Amino acid sequence: MSARPFRVLGLQQIAVGGLDKGPLRKLWVDTLGLTYKSTYRSETENVDEDITAAGKGAFEVEVDLMQPIDPEKKPKVNDPALNHVGLWIDDLTAAVAWLEKAGVRFTPGGIRKGAAGFDVTFIHPKGNEASPIGGEGVLIELVQAPAEVIEALG
Repeated sequence: MSARPFRVLGLQQIAVGGLDKGPLRKLWVDTLGLTYKSTYRSETENVDEDITAAGKGAFEVEVDLMQPIDPEKKPKVNDPALNHVGLWIDDLTAAVAWLEKAGVRFTPGGIRKGAAGFDVTFIHPKGNEASPIGGEGVLIELVQAPAEVIEALG
């Protein structure tokens, strides 16, 4: 393999799911004091989520509180309850190209705008025959870091 053309800069987010995001909001916002930022809804991703945050600036970590729009459809954003972790990446396009060559399996959809407005893509929780490297049961979101995060964390 060639030298890795990207860096993982730090934790961008965690996403927690439940059948009803109300109790999640009561814990994370009302009780723990995280800041509510916005709501995101996507029929194609079967998600209704509140985006909250801990910290500020480049060191802010997003905590997404998610519930499925339809509990019978996939993806089931509430199963498992810790849905995914997001990592800041300094060069997402280079990372995806390199990781694909290394045998990493990505979920369908490619690089696209995520709920918080950053370009994202996801490493599949499971590898397969064609791409044997997966998240070993964990969905991993790779998030293009903006310039201020690259500067602060790089």
